[in-house]
Amino acid sequence: MEKIDPRLHFVVVTGIIIKGDKFLIMKRAAHEKAFPNMWTVPGGKLVYNEYSKLPYKTKYPQWYDLVEWVLRKEVKEEANIEIKKPEYLCDLVFVRPDGFPVVTLSYWAKYKSGTVKVGKDLTDYAWVTLKEAKKYDLIDGIWDELRQVSNIIKKRK
Repeated sequence: MEKIDPRLHFVVVTGIIIKGDKFLIMKRAAHEKAFPNMWTVPGGKLVYNEYSKLPYKTKYPQWYDLVEWVLRKEVKEEANIEIKKPEYLCDLVFVRPDGFPVVTLSYWAKYKSGTVKVGKDLTDYAWVTLKEAKKYDLIDGIWDELRQVSNIIKKRK
């Protein structure tokens, strides 16, 4: 493998989607480089050639609200659903098995509309309660994030 510039990272946005008291979890495909066949939440990478065609909101080449744009796009591609306004939850960093470092920005949002259909890099999905989620082979940390969202929602009621 060629040497990777240590300043370069993949930027990934994930979304914990909640509908009533259930969370949407999805199973990653076997061919995925990181966490194959494990359960997670929808999300995806920030890809320059996808957002570079979007209009700027200033006279300079800078994009605002791009993380939310990526999250909405990825949730639509991976799960075929729409979400309400996402809220920031946490961030984490890990190094993929191929050596690429990844910065993950984790958000949560309430389900808005649509019927779940599994996207190309996923093989299954489930709407689960926090307790039911424990029965799945989740990527480390995902259950803790689900619990954090559950606690946020309880405090707001």
